[in-house]
Amino acid sequence: MNRQNRPNRHDRLNHIGRSGFASGNTRLIAVGWVLLLGALFWFFLDWGERESHPNRNLKVTGSSEIVLARSRDGHYYADGEINGRPVKFMLDTGATQIALPRILANSLGFAPGTPVTLQTAAGPAIGYAVRLASVRLGGVEITDLGAVVAEGMQESTVLLGMNFLRHLEMTQRGNQLTLRPLAAGGG
Repeated sequence: MNRQNRPNRHDRLNHIGRSGFASGNTRLIAVGWVLLLGALFWFFLDWGERESHPNRNLKVTGSSEIVLARSRDGHYYADGEINGRPVKFMLDTGATQIALPRILANSLGFAPGTPVTLQTAAGPAIGYAVRLASVRLGGVEITDLGAVVAEGMQESTVLLGMNFLRHLEMTQRGNQLTLRPLAAGGG
């Protein structure tokens, strides 16, 4: 092939540009990167959520045992219900009663009750007494429990205190907490 018949570099680039070959590959590569980065984002977002709240799907055995995994921060969290509405609990054996953040209590329809002084790890705080018609964790439901509504708590987490937990036998082994309902009259 002589020099006159051979296309020059400019002609080859124009041909590639007209055919869309180069721009099509570039688009495919860009779409591939976007999909890869999106998949990695969702994986790590989901992984972080699983680590911080590993009990999203409670393990309840046939004998009504509830098995909880310890979260990354060392606490035990579990989804449950207050008055039939879904909430996220943090089990707190140091809390005498169930404690609800004010914002969550408002969204559940609780009006401020009798003012009370709360003794917290951060010092005294003001709260309000309320009554809960029912509290459910797994297959365990306790009715007519006292609770407090407190300022300054995490907006979405309810402290599940001993007025509920005393109805359960608790066994901790490693990073697992097993809760068993006590026999009637045992709490």
